[in-house]
Amino acid sequence: MKKRVRSVIPVLLALAAPCGARVAVVCPRGASPMERLGALEVRRYFYLRTGEMPEIVEIAPRTGDVVTVANAPNPSRLGLKPQQYLLKTSTERNRRLVTVAGGDSPGTLYGAYALCERLGVRFYLHSDVIPDKRIPARLPIINERGRPLFALRGIQPFHDFPEGPDWWSEDACRAVIGQLPKLRMNFIGLHTYPEPIAEPATWIGQVSDMDANGRVNAGYPAAWFNTALTTWGYTAKKTSDYSFGADLLYDRDDYGSDVMRGLTPRPATAQQGAQVFSRAASMLRTAFTDAKALGVKTCIGTETPLTVPSQVKARLKAAGKDPADAGAVRELYKGIFLRLMRACPVDFYWLWTPEGWTWDGASPEQVSATLNDMKAADAAARSAKAPFKMAACGWVLGPQNDRSLLDRELPRDWSLSAINRSVGMSPVEPGFADVRKHGKWAIPWLEDDPGLTAPQLWAGRMRADAADALDYGCNGLMGIHWRTRVVGPNVSALAKAAWDQSPWRRALPKQVETVQGQVSSFPGAAIADTTEAPVYRDVRYEMSAYRLAIPNGTYTVTLKFCEPYYSEAGKRVFDVSIQGRPVLENLDVFARVGKDRALDYTYPGVKVNDGKLNIAFGKRVEFPCIAGIAVETPGFSRKINCGGPAWRDYEADIVEAPRDRPIIDFYRDWAAVEFGPEIGTAAAALFAKLDGKLPRPVGWIDGPGGLGPDNRAWSEAAPEYAFVDEFAALGIRVTGAGERDRYGYWLAQFRYLRATARLRCDWGTFERAMGEVKAVPGADKARMAVERALPARVAMVKDLREVYTQMLRFVSSPGEMGTITNWEQHIGTGLMGRTGADLAAALGKALPPESLPGKGYAGPLRVFVPVVRTSAMRHERLKLQATVLSAASPASFTLCWRPMGRGSFRTVPVRHIARGVYSVALPSATEDFEYYVKVVDKAGEKAVWPASAPAICQTVVVWGNGK
Repeated sequence: MKKRVRSVIPVLLALAAPCGARVAVVCPRGASPMERLGALEVRRYFYLRTGEMPEIVEIAPRTGDVVTVANAPNPSRLGLKPQQYLLKTSTERNRRLVTVAGGDSPGTLYGAYALCERLGVRFYLHSDVIPDKRIPARLPIINERGRPLFALRGIQPFHDFPEGPDWWSEDACRAVIGQLPKLRMNFIGLHTYPEPIAEPATWIGQVSDMDANGRVNAGYPAAWFNTALTTWGYTAKKTSDYSFGADLLYDRDDYGSDVMRGLTPRPATAQQGAQVFSRAASMLRTAFTDAKALGVKTCIGTETPLTVPSQVKARLKAAGKDPADAGAVRELYKGIFLRLMRACPVDFYWLWTPEGWTWDGASPEQVSATLNDMKAADAAARSAKAPFKMAACGWVLGPQNDRSLLDRELPRDWSLSAINRSVGMSPVEPGFADVRKHGKWAIPWLEDDPGLTAPQLWAGRMRADAADALDYGCNGLMGIHWRTRVVGPNVSALAKAAWDQSPWRRALPKQVETVQGQVSSFPGAAIADTTEAPVYRDVRYEMSAYRLAIPNGTYTVTLKFCEPYYSEAGKRVFDVSIQGRPVLENLDVFARVGKDRALDYTYPGVKVNDGKLNIAFGKRVEFPCIAGIAVETPGFSRKINCGGPAWRDYEADIVEAPRDRPIIDFYRDWAAVEFGPEIGTAAAALFAKLDGKLPRPVGWIDGPGGLGPDNRAWSEAAPEYAFVDEFAALGIRVTGAGERDRYGYWLAQFRYLRATARLRCDWGTFERAMGEVKAVPGADKARMAVERALPARVAMVKDLREVYTQMLRFVSSPGEMGTITNWEQHIGTGLMGRTGADLAAALGKALPPESLPGKGYAGPLRVFVPVVRTSAMRHERLKLQATVLSAASPASFTLCWRPMGRGSFRTVPVRHIARGVYSVALPSATEDFEYYVKVVDKAGEKAVWPASAPAICQTVVVWGNGK
């Protein structure tokens, strides 16, 4: 039988008959599904950028530009390994021939998306960004090799809040996974909390508690967040009671994932619990099947030591088993693993070490229990012949006394991972450098939960964390997050840094870098046991490290400590390491010398080989603090007054200590595509200035993204938000419809941030007024409340209206719907609930209408699709949900679709579900198509989604075999 040879060099394919299309996409006969998808994607994005639809052929035509998308038949000859790709343009008789060749199918798909980026397209978790302005229908001149710096690259969406994957539908899971290869990512991992409310991503039980298909017959009350649930600082509330028209966003009062539909707030019976687990498994199985087809690795897991639900314990005891027995735990792990194998196959199962290890430290007993549990899980996985690999993760890499302990204790086929400490404010764990035997995955924070209701720009920090992960030899780089759209810049920066760091890697940080950290000054303190009292009167605390840029050599390092605050032992305990080696463990400065006394430790023979001295701090109790650092060798001396100004031969400390890398080049590209070239340069400069420095009016207050009063007058706080008007002034120059829509999204985010800050200041005014009211006796209390407190409350409601106005302008995804729920069911509990009750009590009557949040929607007509699928399986009938924000029911709502790039648009009936939520099912997909939705209100005002339609519509690529 003659062997078939597939060439990927287009010039060798010029034997075919001419093709009528100006540009052809060659996908050879017998191509793999991923190769075929790559060809479809090149055709799709070429059409969106140029308006011309290439033809997909098996053999290259003799005329016109040609792009060939195929695996390299001999990858080593082209220097390609798995996941790598080559993009190369050659010319022939005034035509361009582009090769997209991969070292394997994923590599070819990555190369196809890299080519699409060269056409001007940008990819994010929430969707794609297509520039409004068309480009000439020519293939680019290109010569690019793509080599990933990490074998695994991806995301770790965190369950537990409405802003995150708790509210993802099956389509949302598939949409996010579908975007990962576009970002050239290949990993998604999920964590499962066992308490305070068990989450249904992972089921815990005995093998006998499920059937041969993995269907659970013994459940327990697991739940993902829904608005009927009280947890994590959120109080249950009907969405129909939401303020300012926000109720339009939700189709039911007990809103949540479809997994929880009809079973909120939690399953009431074991049978209902089993139903929730079955639904969750079905959703994840469908999404993970997509992931496998796209080359995306999946991971799921629980915390260790295993938390056994009370209902499971009862069943064990009824069977005569001890839930605490190692054999029973091993049996439960076998049940977990067999059920996954049958119901929801994954590539990795990870065990998360105790969260308390980062806050409270770990006792020897806890460490022993964790190791024994991990070994029980490993034995169970081997007994079950699990096809997936095991991994460890957690809030720290290992216990505080030995971060690399798991590297010695766990089997070599495990991988070790950890999220950055201090909710991402700390850098990648230096202990990764000491992990020698295992794969290791660094997981920076794309956003943090204390700031979960505010935009967070950390693109520069993503670069720094990616650089650290590479330096530590990590083979995995993932980002932890909840939301999708607002973290777009951060996701993009991390994704790009997983492939190429050369443009910015050599840019040095400031000479002295502290990571996070705050300053405390005690100028009048009398410091004992030193002649350098000014050094010890200022300390920096809550930092994780100092990195000093110094010449290579051998040094004597002196660390200078003082306890300026606590007056008893045990209140502040921490560890210190120099160049990755522990030098102080369980340091309690007060216990050693007392308060306001100098305590120095000197370490000779410290070697610096890379121009950087790293002094790291590990928290055990409260926050580490340090007063000074001296680094000395003959002919060189460097001293730092930590937390204080320059004094004698001591340098001043750094007040703001960013660890991020230069980012202006990233934002120039991002802003030009997002908003158009007219304001790209100016917007890039503004975003680069704000990156890592956005003011944050929210924090962890009784839950994520909480709010509290600010005692400053607004006039004092307002200058921090001058950037809002600076960005607003650029709007007049934005021209394209899609660009205006994206610009409006970020303008609304910034205005929302400013309105939130103003609300805090007016809340502070209200609290001061109420303090005066409460101090007034008897009959004067009501009069004082009317004169002082009521106007402040009215101002708060006005601010809150502006907050909602801006939220309802940027809401466009499930995560942003979660932000509104946070305001209604978490922030609002104290903001409007408690303050209103206090004021009503002082008034002696109900609050007047002007001091209460309004109900109806008063903003402009809007329509959007919260979950955007960009691909579908053949014969899949794509179902869309769209949301309309309007003061009254629209006069008409239409979905228009057609085969991509040809023919007239056809309409599909749209069904009203409830409030502002509509549903439509598209015809069975047999070929790529495009669509848009159009709404007309009763006054004749029109709104479309996407905003660039019908010139640039939402497109869907149809691939795979389907059903």
